[in-house]
Amino acid sequence: MTLLQPFLARYVRDLFVGTNSLTAAIADLTPDELHARPHADANSIGFDAWHVFRTADNIVHFVFHREPPVWRQQGLAEAWDLPRNVQGTGLPPAEAYAMRFPEAQALAGYGRAVAAAIVPRIEAMDDAFLAEAIEMPPLGATTRLGALGTSVLTHGYAHLGHIALARTLLGRPSLTF
Repeated sequence: MTLLQPFLARYVRDLFVGTNSLTAAIADLTPDELHARPHADANSIGFDAWHVFRTADNIVHFVFHREPPVWRQQGLAEAWDLPRNVQGTGLPPAEAYAMRFPEAQALAGYGRAVAAAIVPRIEAMDDAFLAEAIEMPPLGATTRLGALGTSVLTHGYAHLGHIALARTLLGRPSLTF
């Protein structure tokens, strides 16, 4: 192992469960706030959080290891009446806008469960595993490191920025980065 795995694990953990994380950004929201869309062409706060949780969960569990993600292990699609296989990428806007999520604490709980499951797996990845080429729809060919860097971290922090802005527009305290 190099310094890369602890770095990746730390920033994934921070994205999901840190002081200014996705779970912290949504946990105190009312159902109306969780479903608020700051613009007619924007996703809801709940969608942005759910999408990042589902993406990371799917990449580390299914794409990397061909194992069921936390989403499936916990039966959340059925419990929450949400799509079983979809994680949001490429979803028609009208469908994304219509999605209804559970209370914020439950959605944040899913994010915490994903972090608890994937962070140790990331810490255990060796350099050869991270360097291995994979096919990552819709990105195409990349490496596992590329998938973590692009589709989990960069993508996740971009959505956290959307949520931070939406919180501010709702009059909620802003996140301090």
